[in-house]
Amino acid sequence: MSLDQLDAFLAHARHDAALAERLHDAAEPPELEEFLRLAKAAGFAVEADDLIAAHQRAEAALSDQEIQRRAGQEARRLRTFIPG
Repeated sequence: MSLDQLDAFLAHARHDAALAERLHDAAEPPELEEFLRLAKAAGFAVEADDLIAAHQRAEAALSDQEIQRRAGQEARRLRTFIPG
């Protein structure tokens, strides 16, 4: 598992217009397997565990206020499913 490889791939994607467009396609971002295939084709050894670790790293960096804001949004969204 190497977050360095994932970080390097994302930095590379910022300088490759076609790759950046594919990764940031708002209508349909790439599925996990396609993302890993794109990374491998670009020469980076990225695995699914790297993406999970990167997500955990990003979540750990959130401020308490951001965590509370997200929790409030989720609670409001879930209220629509709770009868009564």
